[in-house]
Amino acid sequence: MVNDLTKGNPLRLILMFMLPVLLGNIFQQLYNMADTLIVGRTISMQALAAVGATGAISFMILGFIQGMTSGFSVITAQRYGARDYEGVRRSIAATVLLSGALTLVITLVSSLSAKGLLRLMNTPADIMEDAYRYIIVIYLGSVATVFYNMISNIIRALGDSKTPLIFLIIASVINIILDLVFILCFSMGVAGAAWATVIAQGISGILCLIYAKKKMPLLELKKEDWKQDWRHLWMHLRMGFPMGFQLSVMTIGVIALQTALNGFGSTTVAAYTAASKIEQLTEQPLVAFGVTMSTYAAQNYGAGLYDRIRSGVKKCNLLGLMFCVVGYGLVFFLGGALSRLFLGNGQPEAVQQAQEYLNIVALFYFFLGLIFIYRSTLQGVGNVTAPFISCIIELFMRTAVAILFSKWLGYTGVCFATPLAWVGAAVQLVICYYFMMKKIGHKLEPHKAA
Repeated sequence: MVNDLTKGNPLRLILMFMLPVLLGNIFQQLYNMADTLIVGRTISMQALAAVGATGAISFMILGFIQGMTSGFSVITAQRYGARDYEGVRRSIAATVLLSGALTLVITLVSSLSAKGLLRLMNTPADIMEDAYRYIIVIYLGSVATVFYNMISNIIRALGDSKTPLIFLIIASVINIILDLVFILCFSMGVAGAAWATVIAQGISGILCLIYAKKKMPLLELKKEDWKQDWRHLWMHLRMGFPMGFQLSVMTIGVIALQTALNGFGSTTVAAYTAASKIEQLTEQPLVAFGVTMSTYAAQNYGAGLYDRIRSGVKKCNLLGLMFCVVGYGLVFFLGGALSRLFLGNGQPEAVQQAQEYLNIVALFYFFLGLIFIYRSTLQGVGNVTAPFISCIIELFMRTAVAILFSKWLGYTGVCFATPLAWVGAAVQLVICYYFMMKKIGHKLEPHKAA
């Protein structure tokens, strides 16, 4: 059930690992989209806008969780690449202990700050209460998010990208069913959609754990594996915290963008919500390459195979470019039709605004691909500084463009905030990657040295 990414053709290994990740990401997006689609079509466009208005502050917490658990799993993957199986088990135990402690803090802080953040973002009055009802459930359900991300990242660190996919498919079906039951049968409104998401993710994590424990001997931890020292825990925190914070820091820029959008009213917020869901779906191949390169780079770095890392990055760039072209074609020709699924046929202004946003951001998909590939590769080899700096660049560029361009160009100006931030971050990451690889270039692969 585990997969050694240090042997064999890099292109084949990357594709075989990436495809299940891609399918899993798509299903995850589908059950996230199910919330917004069902809310928009069964409740109201204002309810859709309310869910969309929470996107930034939701990702501020969920992004931290994803980044943190991904950072912990980098250590696990490096140990696995080095064939240090005792180190793999100790790393898993450290991940469980740290994730459990941090879950308590995350849930408490996020729940207490939810209302204030919505006010700070100038959330329109007609959607404020629904926005709060939705986000408070998501925050209270953080334990399910931490649990699933922790387990799935550990499994991927060992080279298995298929098991998380299986249970994400199950979760997506459960989520859609619960959406309809909670909203249509129990009249729970937007809170029902949030509970459906939390419950589905929790079930996915539990099933994933049960299956993996039966099939992966490395997940059978021994008593001595739980004996941790501060140095070992700090090694994981040093990797996990920057990766978590970098996604949360980026969200500050997204909050600035959402605040600028809120000033245009709930119709524009709903249009952006629909467009962003479509955008996120078409970006999933690039996200999957990022997840793949993190594990691929970590395992090969642990094994000292630096040339394989370079080869993998080159091949990922070519594959990413192909997917970017396909993604642009999809949003250009189908963006309007897909937007109507969320907004309905009686909202021509909102559909037009959604299509405008998609047309602009899709032109910059290649830069987003570079971000995922180079950021994840740098993180996989233990460099957390350069990726964090790239997030600071994204933060300042997205915030500055959202504030300034919205004054000069209105809604169109806001649409340029995210893609221009991608450009700045991508340039910095590519430069840092090549400097880093040049620095370690004198180190020969073990088989070449022999």
